[in-house]
Amino acid sequence: MDIHRCRFVPYPASAINAVAFTHSSLPAVSLTKKHLQKHIQVRLAIGRANGDVEIWNPLNGAWHQELVISGGKDRSVDGLVWVTDPDEEMLDGKIIHGKSRLFSIGYTTTVTEWDLEKARAKTHASGQHGDIWCLGAQPLNPSSKSAVTPNNRKLVAGTVDGNLALYSIEDDTLTFHKTLIRTPSKKTRIVSIAFQSSNVVIVGCSNSTICAYDMRSGALLRQMTLGTDLTGGGSKNIIVWSVKCLPNGDIVSGDSTGQVCIWDGRTYTQAQRMQSHTQDVLCLAVSADGSKIVSGGMDRRTALYEPMAKQAGRWSKVFHRRYHGHDVKAMASFEGRGMSIVVSGGPDASPVVFPLRGAGKEHHRTLPHLPQNATLQSAPKARFVVSWWGNEIRVWHLPNPAQTLLDDPHTDANSHKNRKLLAQIIVKGESNITSAAINQDGTLLVASTATDLKAFQFDVTGGQLRIKKVDMAAFSKGATKVEISPNSLWVSWVEDGSKVMIAKVTAASPTTGTSYTISGPSKLQRLRRQIPKNILLGGLGCYDRNVTQMAFSPDSRLLCVADLAGYIDTWVLRAPGEKKQVTGGEADDANELSDASSDDSSDEEAGDAGSERWVRNPKAALLPKLTSTPVVLSFASAPFPGHQDDDDYSLLVITTMKQLLVFHPLQGALSDWSRRNTYAKLPEQFRVTRDLVKGVLWQGPRAWIYGISFLFMVDLSQDFGGDKEIMKLKGGQKHGTKRKREGLASGAGGKMDKHYIGPPNVKAALGPDGTEWADVEMADADDARSVGASSGLEDDDDDDTDGGELQRMRDDQGTNGDDDGTGKEGQKSKWWHTYQYRPILGIVPLQSPQEEANAESREVGVADAGLPPLEVALVERPSWDVDVPPRYFADGEWER
Repeated sequence: MDIHRCRFVPYPASAINAVAFTHSSLPAVSLTKKHLQKHIQVRLAIGRANGDVEIWNPLNGAWHQELVISGGKDRSVDGLVWVTDPDEEMLDGKIIHGKSRLFSIGYTTTVTEWDLEKARAKTHASGQHGDIWCLGAQPLNPSSKSAVTPNNRKLVAGTVDGNLALYSIEDDTLTFHKTLIRTPSKKTRIVSIAFQSSNVVIVGCSNSTICAYDMRSGALLRQMTLGTDLTGGGSKNIIVWSVKCLPNGDIVSGDSTGQVCIWDGRTYTQAQRMQSHTQDVLCLAVSADGSKIVSGGMDRRTALYEPMAKQAGRWSKVFHRRYHGHDVKAMASFEGRGMSIVVSGGPDASPVVFPLRGAGKEHHRTLPHLPQNATLQSAPKARFVVSWWGNEIRVWHLPNPAQTLLDDPHTDANSHKNRKLLAQIIVKGESNITSAAINQDGTLLVASTATDLKAFQFDVTGGQLRIKKVDMAAFSKGATKVEISPNSLWVSWVEDGSKVMIAKVTAASPTTGTSYTISGPSKLQRLRRQIPKNILLGGLGCYDRNVTQMAFSPDSRLLCVADLAGYIDTWVLRAPGEKKQVTGGEADDANELSDASSDDSSDEEAGDAGSERWVRNPKAALLPKLTSTPVVLSFASAPFPGHQDDDDYSLLVITTMKQLLVFHPLQGALSDWSRRNTYAKLPEQFRVTRDLVKGVLWQGPRAWIYGISFLFMVDLSQDFGGDKEIMKLKGGQKHGTKRKREGLASGAGGKMDKHYIGPPNVKAALGPDGTEWADVEMADADDARSVGASSGLEDDDDDDTDGGELQRMRDDQGTNGDDDGTGKEGQKSKWWHTYQYRPILGIVPLQSPQEEANAESREVGVADAGLPPLEVALVERPSWDVDVPPRYFADGEWER
């Protein structure tokens, strides 16, 4: 592989302003109720300064970024609140888990509700008050006789002018209800909020006070005063940045003096004051049982507190760490399913997961700030690299092949000349770009936002790029994902999160040059899936039917999509007059619980009767529901040994559980290679790598698989071990028998070794003279101490069975015998890997002129010498290149 290592492609990091879990905790699970808990959809929402809302699935520690709802111009998400209803029981005894709704604020007068099923804002509401600085949801307390029910609970907003405003969320709506409290002094700001009970709200103010109000009458129950901040030689008010309430009613506050205070919940008097930080305490988190408190501050510290032994009501700081390189601005905790973690974020843009129950015994984990789906595309034939963020698209040109640079004796001096910024495109509108695609010859670019689609035609003449807009406004209402077919004749996109659309692209060749026109779109009907109503009516509803992966076959005659639930839908392109073959599947509208309407019939085709048309693959229903979410869909570029089938394609699917599955979609069958090479036979280095796969590139039978911190090569024409090696993996254990599993970690990093002190400090030299130094973030991928118990796989004790049916694979297999993947003498390597490149934004293919000229006549051989050269552009975004605002340094501290 020839690699252009690119660090000049920018991707501005955006600060994390808010984090929130759908559930703070889940009850302990008995064996009889274990099957019920797995249907509870626990998600983490992250709000960023650029207006993006990210939805993460913890996956027992695998941490999958499922969805990114892009923001827009002058938007920011500064507070997030989930509202989850209580569970209900149906007449047949099935449980409907409480429905979860997500609300946000952005230092404006508006509260926004997000529609996760359609991946966009659902509704906005605003009242006659100042900018909202904090938001809380009125809790339900089934054990009390409170009159608060799911139908009349409210959102409470604290404003910059000292008011408490109520918003109604009954009947699935969001409306301004009334102003509960009006503070006489307009200089008083309400900056934090928490609930002591269903009807008592605790607010932290900017005037050195904490107030308790009765939600029913608006009466002030008690005002607690912190005094005056005397630091700096003057006196000023103390700002209470965060307040939390413990299960016993006690109140915890963090303020601008760096102190964490404990308040008695019955008398509203101060019980304890701890000077834990050298600067403002910005956020707090508490465990579900009230036995632990966590604080984060402007001094980059994260501190943990526990009750003191034999001293009721007294707390002590256990330890503090600096997991972040900047302010710790927001944090949230979650306990359940064997997990006990706190997630924090701040201006350094990377979420940090650290253990709560296992604090001091387990490592933390830093999640990537780069998106799961790479914001990177290439036009291989034109050697263009396209990147996007916000509302901006940049087009780069890499004119010289990598081999030419390597043969140049002046490579170091000329390598920076092998790139040219051809264009910067600013997409007009209020919404940011959600996805973009460019065709292989670099003449057509399509970009999508939440409100519309934009298409641009490129013409390169004399080294200058001329851009012409292609009209798509007549039939576009926005998309979450867009893709162009390899032959540039079709463009497909996803509307409302789950509706797959496709349109024909026509290229005319007038005297002035090629001109593109795009016809009206058609909707491709997805199969109706038999999903129980108790699941659809509760939790996040049809959120998991969001389409996140899309791929065209190399000949552009097969389209494949996959959703978060693990369902795969395929369509084939039929020629005019070709007989249509459709099995008995029904149409599916993922947003409807009732039967499909008449215009969603299963026999509907996309296209005119006298032209090519897209119809559902006759064998589409045979593709099974995957046990975990697909993160990669990719068609092999050419047939190869072990997958040779003249009448079918080879579709590679990689899931969050590191399953490598190769399907023959026209047959609706799993390939023989996948039947033989189960998860347990894959290379151990691949299975235990903690980061998820982001993409794949093909070189004959070789699949180059990459993630945020790794690059793997897997040869799909070879098997990964025989029966003797697998028996060695299992330590002589008989096939099909159960084995005892080790306990899972808490969902953060792996367990520490005994007598472990801490991670080593690694620095990199920067600057032209190498005199500047910066800390290097060490990825968890190659940390052998932490891979065993937190690989993110299922914790059920399932038996292994042979055959082509998909199954849950074991997560604790050993190494692949003595086979290191290098192969014996005279044989090809089965696999190869490196952690040299990190963090990886994306890898895209390029094509040299010689390769393009020989592409039609060259056959893909089995030997290494017969493989065509693979040239790629690998884009890295190192942590020290992330632009962050200046950070605070206490007395005696300095930049190291």
